[in-house]
Amino acid sequence: MTARTLRWQGGWARLSPWRGHEHVAYLAVGADVPPPREVVGQCLDRMREDGFEDVVTSAMTPADSLAFVDAGFAVRERLYLLRHDMDDLPESSRSLLRGRRADHPAVLALDELAFDGFWHFDPTTLDDALRATPSTRFRLGVDERGLRAYAISGRAGRQGYLQRLAVHPEARREGWGREMVADSLQWLRRRGVDRTLVNTQLHNEAALHLYEECGFRRLPFGLNVLGRAL
Repeated sequence: MTARTLRWQGGWARLSPWRGHEHVAYLAVGADVPPPREVVGQCLDRMREDGFEDVVTSAMTPADSLAFVDAGFAVRERLYLLRHDMDDLPESSRSLLRGRRADHPAVLALDELAFDGFWHFDPTTLDDALRATPSTRFRLGVDERGLRAYAISGRAGRQGYLQRLAVHPEARREGWGREMVADSLQWLRRRGVDRTLVNTQLHNEAALHLYEECGFRRLPFGLNVLGRAL
């Protein structure tokens, strides 16, 4: 099923299947201006036309969530949002490899081991992450055992994003997470980024500790993943 995109002045919403689940829609929202209620209604109509039975959204700020809550969406997951002001960056010490399309199967296999089912990437969402910003860095951490970690970071203007970080369960506490964060932040600062954002699940204490150890600070508001039946 091909993705559909709806646009309004100041934003867009992209409709596609949720990570391989043909009856669950994924509604990815990119907005400088929150969507009007009529656009949310159009999204719901399109998803029903396409035969979806449920929908989940991308992570959104509370302000961007309002029109969806008014349309019957409820919070499925809450996330911490953290910011790095790009001073006092962690040092990197390992050589990382550039990720290529031929590496996608191995990356997806690692991603499945690193995250629970709700958060797994599939080929479409991996491609989406790699195209989400005008400038993207895709790096792999590899040793004699194979792929140990990967990270996707991106830049849009002077804003940076640490979009995805995964470490193989057998390689945790070996410094790979810090290495991937350090590489991403150093790349972003070389490109003039003023601040970098990352989000993580409320119960992911290991990731939260890693990001704070690397200089990220929790913001007073988080993000919401919303969902509803159709």
